[in-house]
Amino acid sequence: MNSKPVHLAVYDTFADWETGHATAHLARAGHDIRTVGPSTQPVRSIGGLRVQPDLVLDDVRPEDSSLLILPGADLWDAGDDLAPFARKAREFLDAGVPVAAICGATAGLAREGLLDDRAHTSAISFYLAATGYGGGERYVDADAVTDGALITAGPTEPVAFAREVLQLLGVFEGEVLDAWYRLFHDSDAAAYAVLEKAGAA
Repeated sequence: MNSKPVHLAVYDTFADWETGHATAHLARAGHDIRTVGPSTQPVRSIGGLRVQPDLVLDDVRPEDSSLLILPGADLWDAGDDLAPFARKAREFLDAGVPVAAICGATAGLAREGLLDDRAHTSAISFYLAATGYGGGERYVDADAVTDGALITAGPTEPVAFAREVLQLLGVFEGEVLDAWYRLFHDSDAAAYAVLEKAGAA
């Protein structure tokens, strides 16, 4: 098992389908997945799942983590309730610890100024432009983008998001990573043989 856990942020209205590929395959590779909430009170996902956070956001330190994952949520665009999670992302990136944000979480990072100087993507460029951020020239029209320790993706790309996470943490690489993506994104049955041969199926 890897010594430092992966921290998955959970908050009311979080998009439960966006991070499942990433967390499932990280867990299968030996990563401990710890959920992090605004408090220890249970939260409910958009899909109605009730999640009891393992940790409170204020208690999470970058040096104790391999990665912070921020899923989308209606709350990202409904006020400042989730701004502390964007500030925590700043702490992680300042410490050189990776952050992976998908969907509405990218807007939270934009508001925090974390996308001004990093290549990134999201749902669409004008979604982030509406935040008033200064990183429009760094927007990339792609399914997912990794720039250093930061991964971003749009809401329709949970598999591409997971691909970037699995690559960044060294779970899969090369033809195995490509086969994993082809299997789960493209339903390419031939890719399964590559994964099976590599012991990754």
